[in-house]
Amino acid sequence: QVQLVESGGGLVQAGGSLRLSCAASGRPFERYTMAWFRQAPGKERDVVAAISWHGANTYYEDFVKGRFTISRDNVKNTVYLQMNSLEPEDTALYYCAARLHSAVIPIYTRAYVYWGQGTQVTVSA
Repeated sequence: QVQLVESGGGLVQAGGSLRLSCAASGRPFERYTMAWFRQAPGKERDVVAAISWHGANTYYEDFVKGRFTISRDNVKNTVYLQMNSLEPEDTALYYCAARLHSAVIPIYTRAYVYWGQGTQVTVSA
């Protein structure tokens, strides 16, 4: 079992920044591919960014490229999502997810086994 706890969400004005954190416990963190998903009211849960177990490979959904950065610290068992130039369309519940590492970084919800409870990000216009 892997337990994931997100933090860092909040209310921010458009153009502002937030950094989300996801602390993992349970099994060796370095064996897991990690991802951030988000879900707005009435919409599906979509991938935002993902990172391989060693951090060398990353994936970003088009709508966040150049604005968000995913990173991880395998000593602190934590994955981060730095969000800059936030827009009202980024408002959503953000989830951290984990799965055992694989050759390809998966981007679908069904590929991830462990999930956090989510942290709310609200961007005002």
